[in-house]
Amino acid sequence: MKITVVGAGAVGASCAEYIAIKDFASEVVLLDIKEGYAEGKAMDLMQTASLNGFDTKITGTTNDYSKTANSDICVITSGIPRKPGMTREELIGINAGIVKTVSASLIEHSPNTIMIVVSNPMDTMTYLVHKTTSLPKNRIIGMGGALDSARFKYRLAEALGAPISDVDGMVIGGHSDKGMVPLTRLATRNSVPVSKFISEERLNQVKEDTKVGGATLTKLLGTSAWYAPGAAVSGLVQAIACDLKKMYPCSTLLEGEYGLNDLCIGVPVILGRNGIEEIVEIELSQAEKDHMKESAEGVSKTNDLLDV
Repeated sequence: MKITVVGAGAVGASCAEYIAIKDFASEVVLLDIKEGYAEGKAMDLMQTASLNGFDTKITGTTNDYSKTANSDICVITSGIPRKPGMTREELIGINAGIVKTVSASLIEHSPNTIMIVVSNPMDTMTYLVHKTTSLPKNRIIGMGGALDSARFKYRLAEALGAPISDVDGMVIGGHSDKGMVPLTRLATRNSVPVSKFISEERLNQVKEDTKVGGATLTKLLGTSAWYAPGAAVSGLVQAIACDLKKMYPCSTLLEGEYGLNDLCIGVPVILGRNGIEEIVEIELSQAEKDHMKESAEGVSKTNDLLDV
């Protein structure tokens, strides 16, 4: 199983590290445009192999896509990161050009790959890959919902004063501060609704803290987060590579599901060796439907800025 990660920055390198540590891939290729950068990151990571107990081979290359040939899964993290005060949507002009070029180069050498898009604005970049490549819809996946759900569970556990292994919850909708739809109604602690343990007011605070999770970290760090995004990507990659049939909320092209058409947005899907093997439609409350519709409208407005 060969995995390519484009972009050897903090997110890409973290993604490669987590994939290697899980030891399910034979090879991970890091690619970057900065001379020697991916090679250096790969060498540094390989020097942890004996310490962390993995046999995955990690290699780096400077913009040589031939080294990515026959990749089973390709991850696109490249693009400029979000800076303090910058919305994901403001990134679209620069990152659209990068993602279009990168995806075409990857598919030239790996025509049957499964593509995972991380670059922001993620839903729109995922839609761009759909519109500008020949890959079938099940092989194009946007990462956002898996990360947003991890942040939601972190905030739920914090509010409950519970170990995070007790907590389950999911975020659907757009991967943006206003677009996220944290499903507080369905969140549980060991199958018991969390509303049994915390007040509606506290639960609403969890929802709001989740929605600004990325912006909160950007303000603290001065750049985008990387540990949790890298871990989220590695989870999706493992579910596909190991045919786990695991459910994650991911950005996928909708064609009538949830009453939406011709856009990519986060919904629960089953991931396996074919990529997205099923879109799972769950029954939403009227408030959740309204929030989802509002989120979709926001994503569509951003998509309208694309030159496709």
